[in-house]
Amino acid sequence: MSFPMTPAEARVDLSAIRENVRQLASHAPGAEMMVAVKADAYGHGLVPVARACLEAGAGRLGTAYIREALELRAAGITAPILAWIIPPGEPLEQAVGHDIELSASSVSMIDAIADAAAEAGGAARVHLKVDTGMSRGGATAAEWAALVQRALRHQAEGVIEIVGLWSHFACADIPGDPSIAAQLAAFDEALHIAEKAGAGGSHVIRHIANSAAILTLPQARYDLVRPGIATFGLSPVPRLGGFGLHPAMTLVARIALVKRVPARSGVSYGHLYVTDRETTLGLVPLGYADGVLRHATNVAEVMAGGRRRRIAGRVCMDQFMIDVGDDPLTEGDEVILFGDGSRGEPTAQEWADSLDTITHEIVTRIGSRVPRVYR
Repeated sequence: MSFPMTPAEARVDLSAIRENVRQLASHAPGAEMMVAVKADAYGHGLVPVARACLEAGAGRLGTAYIREALELRAAGITAPILAWIIPPGEPLEQAVGHDIELSASSVSMIDAIADAAAEAGGAARVHLKVDTGMSRGGATAAEWAALVQRALRHQAEGVIEIVGLWSHFACADIPGDPSIAAQLAAFDEALHIAEKAGAGGSHVIRHIANSAAILTLPQARYDLVRPGIATFGLSPVPRLGGFGLHPAMTLVARIALVKRVPARSGVSYGHLYVTDRETTLGLVPLGYADGVLRHATNVAEVMAGGRRRRIAGRVCMDQFMIDVGDDPLTEGDEVILFGDGSRGEPTAQEWADSLDTITHEIVTRIGSRVPRVYR
């Protein structure tokens, strides 16, 4: 497939994603896999990534919102999909009609799903979520039994089918954190309550393991695991290394302008960078509108002309500058912001470390002006 010349592009290696899925599966033998492809597959492209993951052996997909799941259905993907954030007004009837599994965290939510299923003339497949200590989504311990009972009542009415019991870790990426054992104990107790009430059985999938838990917590794998960031080759626990994963995205741009400037030239807004000699500047046509964090000003590095260069001056909405000294630089030359590091270029992990954030933010912020090119 050919692509028009663009100022920048995010090159996505689908073979790396497939291999990462296989690698993650090897850590959880016997467990099903639901790959989280929310947020446009962490910025890598929802539909192409979803297909690659299924080709590699993943049996299920997970999205944050129903609209993401509907997009997958519109693309012809028939695998089971779970959507787990359901604000008021979501198209629940469409979800039921397209066989999208839904998460319920409260009695009111399970009632709304049951009503939508009745209107749609079917039964909604539901995963009941328990809050085991993250204090985000999920029913609290005090609310859990009531949620289970209401779901069972709707199941008896034929409008709900309980297919999953689940939760989410707060600190799985911090090995040894005491909250991990506490959450596992709380999850086991919630499972016991649900199973005793009649909401268990071999057809009900139990799941809590995210990327970090897949790789570091064998006891958390249960019936299904839910890799997210690791699917894209980015370590969920950087302090423990890369786990043999391969980064799938390389973000590149083409130099738009080259200019020679004298010593003591202020560069970009606020003159936060001032040249200390006569030098060559290159304009890189990417900015914070494209996901290059403004905090990368004078901090983050890129690869240009075979060497690493630090961003020179304020990152603007659509562009930033680099200082290459007396090295040759030509308009149209390629600049690598981050990649897998095999050519000496910065990685997304290095960008995250230098900007005091996580790789999730680095890749998901890459905006729609940057085409994804699949290789």
